[in-house]
Amino acid sequence: MIEPWVVIVCALVLGAGTFAFRFAGPVLRARMELSEHAERLMATSAVVLLAALVATAALIDGGEFAGFARPAGVLVGGVLAWLKAPFVVIVLAAAATAALLRLLGVP
Repeated sequence: MIEPWVVIVCALVLGAGTFAFRFAGPVLRARMELSEHAERLMATSAVVLLAALVATAALIDGGEFAGFARPAGVLVGGVLAWLKAPFVVIVLAAAATAALLRLLGVP
């Protein structure tokens, strides 16, 4: 069993580290100058990481393929987001798509 003080110390260390990273961004941004290429590369890497997260969450469940209903719902949500639909409409349409496909027997 883990001692309660260990959990508290870990939470405080993680909180301090998170604060330090968030605080360092604006402080170092004023002191460092990046090339235009490096700034474009960082913006692109953020998009790639987000796309990888979405793909992983949409396609994999418990280390196995999640089926076709979930990716179809994500696809519907992505198209609606691209069309600049309201967020509530995006979420409801994506969930309804996945639910309807599962109701029809699509895994």
